[in-house]
Amino acid sequence: MNVTDREIWISQAEYAKKLRPLLPPDAFLPDKSKVAILLINVAILLLGWGIAKHLDQWSWYLLWLYLPLAIAMGNSVIILLFSTHDLMHSSAVKQPLLRKVLSLIGLSMLWMPPTLWKAVHNREHHSNTNSLQDPDRNYLFDQPKSWGKWIQNLFVPSVEVHPLWLAVGMTSSWAVHAFRNLTAVLLFNDGKTRYPVFSFTVSPKERKAIALELLVVIAIHLSILSYLGWHPIPLLLGYFLPIWSGYCGAMIYIYTNHMLCRMTPVNDPLINSISLRVPKIFDVLHLNFSYHTEHHIFPGMNSDYYPMVQELLQELYPDRFNLLEIGKVWQLMLQTPRHYRDETTFTTSSGDLSMACPLPDRGAQDLG
Repeated sequence: MNVTDREIWISQAEYAKKLRPLLPPDAFLPDKSKVAILLINVAILLLGWGIAKHLDQWSWYLLWLYLPLAIAMGNSVIILLFSTHDLMHSSAVKQPLLRKVLSLIGLSMLWMPPTLWKAVHNREHHSNTNSLQDPDRNYLFDQPKSWGKWIQNLFVPSVEVHPLWLAVGMTSSWAVHAFRNLTAVLLFNDGKTRYPVFSFTVSPKERKAIALELLVVIAIHLSILSYLGWHPIPLLLGYFLPIWSGYCGAMIYIYTNHMLCRMTPVNDPLINSISLRVPKIFDVLHLNFSYHTEHHIFPGMNSDYYPMVQELLQELYPDRFNLLEIGKVWQLMLQTPRHYRDETTFTTSSGDLSMACPLPDRGAQDLG
């Protein structure tokens, strides 16, 4: 890295070092309320399945009465992801076995073994955000063609996406993400697999744990399906609809976290991440997940304090901080391609149309 690069980029550690003394100590204490939130939403799912078991006995014209509960169950799927996400970043639960059980319950509806999540998210994504080594970035235009790259081009919001396939992708992209990384580490684990965005490896111990956890997840889903009696109406309304709506809600956030940002050779969260302005009710429901830049600076922080971090970022780094209305981010995503031609340029799958990253190159502006 040359002198110019050092002037442009500010690392996550540098932000944390500057901001930490300005925040109260309570912000970094374990937040056990996330465990209670996780269990409450497990109870909502159990209630929904208990009612769904009898839906085949309802008159067809009354089935719409179940829809609000199905949507609430979908919201619980989102909250299970976000509460487990917070739990696995923090030390709120110190007992290893209890922590494992809670994280397995919380991620089971996402088909995500906790050990894989810890590897792909905590270790790989947070250490290498929007760099060549990030498994959650956009595909590069120059990466070999693969089914993973083809699906991203088909499903992810971009200037070339078809509305029908975007809708399909909203309900299933999370499953593709989980399947892509699961198969890469369980079947190959050599760091050379072509279809993931970036092929990382796990240790033999982690690989064994991922396989065992996946078997538990499969058993949980088979138990739910068996409980619902394999009847079409209970399955559609009580199983698939909550999962599809939950994945859709989660992807609204996940697509907008980084995919509109430029790539960065240094993990600079203010340049490679976006925080969203959303209606307050969603911040309350979804544990301030819209404060995503703040999370990347302090991954283990109590998310209740992210608004305080945001105020400091607006005060100290107003020209670097990506804070946008969620509608504006979606508009920009639908107006730009989704493959990286280079660090600052997006291009279509064919390479016929290229556009500069629509977010200001704030790092370069700092050079004056």
